Amino acid sequence: MKMYPNADIPVLQMSIPTHDPEKLFAIGAKLAPLREEGVMIIGSGFLTHGLRYLKEFRIEATPPNWSIEFDLWAKEVLERGAIDELLNYKALAPALAYAHPTVEHFAPIFIALGASSTPEIAPTTAIDGYWMGLSKRSFQVA
Repeated sequence: MKMYPNADIPVLQMSIPTHDPEKLFAIGAKLAPLREEGVMIIGSGFLTHGLRYLKEFRIEATPPNWSIEFDLWAKEVLERGAIDELLNYKALAPALAYAHPTVEHFAPIFIALGASSTPEIAPTTAIDGYWMGLSKRSFQVA
């Protein structure tokens, strides 16, 4: 409601049928033609989501090292347009066991990137910062 308070755009919510990043990226690629029709594709979820490892439950809490490490890794990888590295996050991402003990809050990024990915346009940070120590970094591709 904050993005479009008049609720004047259609919304279609999708389920995540798998947690396999390459399959999710391929699903996103199949949705890519919708962008030419003016459809906005959003993958929602926090960039880090290790709630069980938080020590402070305050909005302004100091981010734990694992949240910072994962956030900076994802930022750097995406700004370089190294989608292949992101797809291989299980082997490459630092502090993954803490940042994403389960992957459902990270998986939507693969559909969104598949739908928007063009090699010459790297995603840029639209929102950054932390909430309760969790990274709320959001990316966009024009």
